[in-house]
Amino acid sequence: MKMFRTPAFVVAMMLLASPLHADSSLPPAHYAYNQLPDPAQEAKAKALMSELRCLVCQGQSIADSDAELAGDMRALVRQRIAAGESPASIKKWLIGRYGNWVTYDPPLDRLTWPLWAIPIILIVTGLWLVRGRFKRRR
Repeated sequence: MKMFRTPAFVVAMMLLASPLHADSSLPPAHYAYNQLPDPAQEAKAKALMSELRCLVCQGQSIADSDAELAGDMRALVRQRIAAGESPASIKKWLIGRYGNWVTYDPPLDRLTWPLWAIPIILIVTGLWLVRGRFKRRR
């Protein structure tokens, strides 16, 4: 048990858990970086990919991200569009799998209504404060 407390053991465990081992050694999916042959289908795929958030990068769409998961999601979107599936159904499937957070335009429901209501409340409050300020100046 004393061996687990030695600095060499701790350093060895830290090296084994390094981020270098986190990436896959598999090649990327074919459609991760290759466009669809049909320009109309590729336009649909790109439009949908720009609406979907990268789950790794969090601030980028899957169209802009270089993360491995984003590449897999791009390939999935392109494969499904090539198979004839609609962008709306693909988006619905991804939301069902990853939650509303995967889209930049979350649907209005009981959990997301504050995202939609707070900006409106802030604008109305600001207008009310400005109106009161101008009223006092007169």
